[in-house]
Amino acid sequence: MAKPKTSPRPALTLQEQLPELREGQSVALLQELHILTREGKLNQDTRRKLKQVYHLVQFIEPLLAEVLAARGDVTLADHGAGKSYLGFILYDLFFKSKAVGRVVGVETRAELVDKSRALAAKLGFERMDFLATTVQEALTHPGLPVRIDVVTALHACDTATDDAIAFGLAKHASHMVLVPCCQAEVAGVLRQHKALSLSLWRHPLHTREFGSQITNVLRCLQLEANGYNVTVTELVGWEHSMKNELILARRMADDRHGARERARQRLTQVLDELGLPELRTRFAVDQVASGSSPVTT
Repeated sequence: MAKPKTSPRPALTLQEQLPELREGQSVALLQELHILTREGKLNQDTRRKLKQVYHLVQFIEPLLAEVLAARGDVTLADHGAGKSYLGFILYDLFFKSKAVGRVVGVETRAELVDKSRALAAKLGFERMDFLATTVQEALTHPGLPVRIDVVTALHACDTATDDAIAFGLAKHASHMVLVPCCQAEVAGVLRQHKALSLSLWRHPLHTREFGSQITNVLRCLQLEANGYNVTVTELVGWEHSMKNELILARRMADDRHGARERARQRLTQVLDELGLPELRTRFAVDQVASGSSPVTT
C-alpha cells in the first residue's frame, strides 16, 4: 500500500530561527556579520557566538540606561573588540535609537579596525569609533573620549583582561563587564615556584586551570580594593563555551565599612600564600595601598 504523500514543512521564519531577534533590528547588520546568510537564513556556524553576545547584551543594556538617565550621555569602550560583534549589536539595539551616546572599539589588528570603520559607515552608525591601538596606548589616544562610562572585554585573552581592568580603573569607569579568556601568566609563575609544595603541579592541565581560577579571584579582589562592587556569574551554559565566567563590576560612591582595605588585605594574602609576590604590580597592590586610585562620584 502506497504511503500518502506529505506536504513539505514550511521554511522557518527568521523570528523562529532566531527568537532573540528584536523588532527593528538591522537584518543588514546581521548579514554583514555573517550571522545571517544573504538569503536571510541563520548561519549555524555563528549561532553559538551570537547566543553569547545576546546574553551579554542583556547585562549591559541596563547599565547603559542607568548611566544615560543619570548624566544624559553614555560612552562605552570595548577592548579586544575583534570584529566588533558586541559593539555593533549594542549600537543597533541601544544607541541607534538615541540622540546621544558613543561606542569605541579598541583593537590592535588594523585590518579589523578598517573593516569595522567601513561597516559602521555603510550602516550609518555615526557614533561608533574604532581605534587601532593597544589598551595601554588607548589611555592617551587623541581619538578616545575623555569620559568612559562602561568598559567591556569579551574573551580578551591572557593579560588583555588585566589591561582592560587597568584602563577602567584609570578612567574611573562606572561599570566593567568582563569575560576573561586563556589566562596563562599566573599558571606560569605557579609552575616556576612550585607554590604550596603540593602535587597540583604534576599535571599541566591542573596547573593551568588552577591558575586560571586564581587569576580571576585576584582580578575581583583588585576591583573590590579599588572601590567596585563585584558580581561573578556564568555567561551562558557550558555547552556553548568553556570560557564562561562573567565579571560585573560597579563603582561605588563611597567606601562601605572599610571594604576597600579588607579587599586589599585579602589580595595581598592570596599573592603571598601562593608565592606570587612578583605579581603585586600586575594587580596594583601597592597602588591600592597608597590610595592612588581614588573612587570619585
